[in-house]
Amino acid sequence: MILQIPAALGYHLPAEWELHAATWLSWPRREGISFPDSFDRVLPALRAMVEALIESEQVCISVCNGAHEAEARAVLDGLPMERISFHRISTNEPWCRDHGPIFLTRDVDPKLAIVDWDYNAWGNKYPPFDLDEVVPTRVAEFLDLPVFYPRMILEGGSIDGNGAGALLTTESCLLNANRNPQLSRGEIEQRLRDYLGVREILWLGDGIAGDDTDGHIDDLARFVSERTVVTVVEENRDDENCEPLHENLARLREMKINNRKIDIITLPLPRRIVREGLRLPASYANFYIANTCVLVPMFADPNDEAALSILRDVFPNRLTIGIDCRELIWGLGTFHCLTQQQPAV
Repeated sequence: MILQIPAALGYHLPAEWELHAATWLSWPRREGISFPDSFDRVLPALRAMVEALIESEQVCISVCNGAHEAEARAVLDGLPMERISFHRISTNEPWCRDHGPIFLTRDVDPKLAIVDWDYNAWGNKYPPFDLDEVVPTRVAEFLDLPVFYPRMILEGGSIDGNGAGALLTTESCLLNANRNPQLSRGEIEQRLRDYLGVREILWLGDGIAGDDTDGHIDDLARFVSERTVVTVVEENRDDENCEPLHENLARLREMKINNRKIDIITLPLPRRIVREGLRLPASYANFYIANTCVLVPMFADPNDEAALSILRDVFPNRLTIGIDCRELIWGLGTFHCLTQQQPAV
């Protein structure tokens, strides 16, 4: 265990669009709780995700044991396996963005490090989470990397960085009493600065309806360059997302990085999706930026093509790929929630 502060050692959080060595995934378990009564129906989306990613970079998949690996291999059968590796790292659920390693980089050796934030399954909503809680340290052991322990609960989906000292997050999640009730807003901000190497913390308000994470930023607003943020909006005034998202948009319009206002690109939302009486947090903002492609969740919605077109303009040098996520969103997350990038150094 390393007790120093990573920011003081020159480490910082790189942007997602910077070069990756790999993408990490945690393969779902059939006995898990993420996809009730629909496990087999989410497997085509997982295969499509991996098929796209291996064209871009190495894919590292955490599995619990040999039987679990065999299940994953069966789903991926027929794909070239040269860029897929399996690692015996047990997990409870597949949401690697939130329980997985958050990587930091710097210019001198060791150039790569991992931050292992505490993890309580989004405010103790989904026990057990004991396996997920230790995943970052397990990955660090495999990669032989230094690990930093902030002693603060944080999920990777609750933050989004521009790689140049700015961080987006939400009050509804990070300031929620079910995460770090012992820490003040100022203390939380200081931990983010110390352990992610950021300077400016940009706070939005509430998340989208149906989001059981209490408002993760990766369903709301994402940096796509150092000064540009893509954010979702809802124009239907009868929809419960309309007011909070316009409030977030108003905040973004007032935000500055290095005393200069940011550029804002708006994304639509798909129409309301309800299953078994539960509104699902479907959002095009839950895209994942890989080296050569961008994976975008699709929902068989009239706004699918509009969202794809906007993101193709945002990422002209990457292949923007839409993949049907109507079953995957039953687990209350899509591609960004499932992935965690390992930077190239």
